[in-house]
Amino acid sequence: MAGTNELAAVFPGLVDLASERVGGRVLEASDEFFAEKENLIKPGRGTFVPDRYTDRGKWMDGWETRRKRFRPEEAAHAHDWCIVQLGLPGIIKGLDIDTNHFLGNSPAYASVEACSIADVNATRLQDADWNPLLTKSPLQPGMQNLFAVVSDRRWTHVRLRIFPDGGVARLRVYGVVVPDWSELMRADRIDLASITSGGSVIAASDMFFGNKENLIMPGRAAHMGEGWETRRRRGAGYDWVIVHLGRPGRISSIEVDTSHFKGNYPDRCSIDVCDVADGELDALSATLAQWTEILPPTKLSADTCHVFDRELRPFARCTHVRLNIYPDGGVSRLRVWGKVV
Repeated sequence: MAGTNELAAVFPGLVDLASERVGGRVLEASDEFFAEKENLIKPGRGTFVPDRYTDRGKWMDGWETRRKRFRPEEAAHAHDWCIVQLGLPGIIKGLDIDTNHFLGNSPAYASVEACSIADVNATRLQDADWNPLLTKSPLQPGMQNLFAVVSDRRWTHVRLRIFPDGGVARLRVYGVVVPDWSELMRADRIDLASITSGGSVIAASDMFFGNKENLIMPGRAAHMGEGWETRRRRGAGYDWVIVHLGRPGRISSIEVDTSHFKGNYPDRCSIDVCDVADGELDALSATLAQWTEILPPTKLSADTCHVFDRELRPFARCTHVRLNIYPDGGVSRLRVWGKVV
């Protein structure tokens, strides 16, 4: 699995909390002789270049440790480890320990632990209160090794252990974002839709060229592939996407950013909102919700960040936002600025 639909394909509706794209960092590793630990959280599944070598051996797109030499009685305890700080703290629901391209050099087993640290600078990571998420489990070489996790706690760090040594291409930590609302509530306004605020994209009419989750990712899109893009519509109708806000709020302004979309941006957009009492809305019930238009169909331009504030019709409280684009095309980011109510 690779490309723009990576998040949706493995654990639908969940976010890779460890991804480099959302601020994940690889902090420490017991060994990275053949390949750097930072590769674990990079996009994609890793590449393989047959004739590429370094002064230490074969170049590999992943994290790879040297071969361990130990006595037979030490074999059960021999392992390497790597600690990742989640870019987005949250509740972990699934793991992908991907050994893509690691065939004769993949680990035989792996385990994963997690901890929650308020101040990483004041804690020696190895001495943190680590809790098991995945007990020592066999890995298959050259493939995604998927594991469900049963946990309802908020975690900030994970530690991957591999037995006894070898290489892992990517580590994905899928879960539900749980922001620190004590910090966010102090702000005059926040992006209620952002993945960092607990926002999620629950449905889209189409995402042939670009995944819907890209709309609410942090920062600006680096290129067109980091946005949401639909196929060319043939016939009547329009495309749309629905965002569940991290908390109910009162909107003050909205950004519809078409950066990088030049020959394929939408001609117009409109925006609807709704207030669902229990906050729950799925793709099916979304069509039955009582939507209120706060921005009528409005002309868009190519490669432009459009800011709508005075154009918006006031709405006291909303839990969901629907962006409609006419007739199709691509949008790199959607920002919904407002105050929690």
